[in-house]
Amino acid sequence: MARKSVALTGDYAVAEAMRQIDPDVVAVYPITPQTLIVEKFGEFVADGIVHTEFVPVESEHSALSACCGASAAGARTMTCTSSQGLALMHEILYIAAGNRHPIVMIDVNRALSAPINIHGDHSDTMGSRDAGWIHLYCFNGQEAYDSTIIATRIAENSSVYLPVLVGLDAFNISHNTERIELLDDQEVKDFVGEFNPPYSLLDLKYPVSVGAYFLPDYYMEARRNLQETIQNSKKVIVEIHEEYNKKFGRNVPAIMETYKIEDAEYAILAMSSITGVAMLAADELRAKGIKAGVIRLRLFRPFPAEELYEAISNLKGLAVVERADAYGASCGPLFSELSGACANKKKMPLMANYIIGLGGRDVKIKNMISVFEDIVDNVEKGEVKSLRQYVDVKG
Repeated sequence: MARKSVALTGDYAVAEAMRQIDPDVVAVYPITPQTLIVEKFGEFVADGIVHTEFVPVESEHSALSACCGASAAGARTMTCTSSQGLALMHEILYIAAGNRHPIVMIDVNRALSAPINIHGDHSDTMGSRDAGWIHLYCFNGQEAYDSTIIATRIAENSSVYLPVLVGLDAFNISHNTERIELLDDQEVKDFVGEFNPPYSLLDLKYPVSVGAYFLPDYYMEARRNLQETIQNSKKVIVEIHEEYNKKFGRNVPAIMETYKIEDAEYAILAMSSITGVAMLAADELRAKGIKAGVIRLRLFRPFPAEELYEAISNLKGLAVVERADAYGASCGPLFSELSGACANKKKMPLMANYIIGLGGRDVKIKNMISVFEDIVDNVEKGEVKSLRQYVDVKG
């Protein structure tokens, strides 16, 4: 089937995917740099192109609350947010996951205030990483488009039935125009299929309770069930990605993308758009005889501990580079996750943590080269001189 390639920003690519999915309910509150998604999808609603019940609300807290109600009633439900908007949703994130609402949320990753900043880093979603949602992070606009479609299938799978968050970098992806290959409308509709929820609050023949009160004798079992479900969802996530790639000739990684890692001695582990810069830096180091590679982590929740360990176990040194920090902790959230996952492994590379690109600071090739050079130096000296370093800071 002939497909159309168009020039779109990442936000507009997401809006196109939402148009093709045609969800039953979208409840949103606009916030920079997610607003373009809301505006474009709102045009589709106003023009009658989709049949979605579009719910404009007075806050992000209300947006996700409305989504939970719609999902409990059996509606295919989506929303979008960024930064403080996600922070305002924080209370409801746990409710969406705990009540097993298969909501798809697009988060345009933006720095948290204060100080006020509208540019990109991962502090917003890292602050919500333990709420029980599946987390996917995108490399570019094309992947943002594909991920929106894939996330719908993952969330609604009968073995998963959990909310899914799709993260794309503010401005680097959300506002940059790229060539996006769109699937045919019917292809998307056939792939996501009809939503047939197992229960609905509106089904009077089969009444159910949602958000029931659990006393201490059963609350722990409910939370354990949530943990086991999200952990076991990895198999479904991989299967749905494989189906999507095979059906549409795509190459969207389910868990991670590796670059020149097969014979690498040193590597950078990072997420989202900055990994492209890391790949260019690896090329420059390769030209100098240093065996450098890159691992781009796409699936953050559930955390793919086994796959990551397999990718890093033969390295001499690993630089974990992240666009978020964990204030008061000894390292950033990604480094902490990886360290915990590999705590009892016998064969591990020397690792160090690098905080980069906060608040939209440009991440340049020279910055990534300096990271590579630092981890090489650490390995040669046999110790990490500083576990957490801030890259390209003034003063």
